Amino acid sequence: QVQLVESGGGLVHTGGSLRLSCAASGRTFNTYYMGWFRQAPGKEREFVGVISGNGGTTYYGDSVKGRFTISRDNAKNTLYLQMNSLKPEDTAVYYCAAGLTRATYPYWGQGTQVTVSS
Repeated sequence: QVQLVESGGGLVHTGGSLRLSCAASGRTFNTYYMGWFRQAPGKEREFVGVISGNGGTTYYGDSVKGRFTISRDNAKNTLYLQMNSLKPEDTAVYYCAAGLTRATYPYWGQGTQVTVSS
């Protein structure tokens, strides 16, 4: 069982930056793929990116490539999402998720709101 708690969301202007964090419980954090997803009002959940257990591999959704960076600190059981050059269309609730494969995420956080004003 993994429990996840996101933080770091807020209101930012277009072009600004935010860093989200996701604190995970448990002793096996480094065995999990960790993903970021987002969901805007009235839209389906969207894949933002994922990082492998040792942090050596990352994948990003097309809409955030080159602007967002995922990282993790396994010593602190923490996942990060650095978001730069934010746009109004990045406004959403952002969720972190954990899974033993890149395709399936049984564990989810409660989400943190990111709002980008134009």
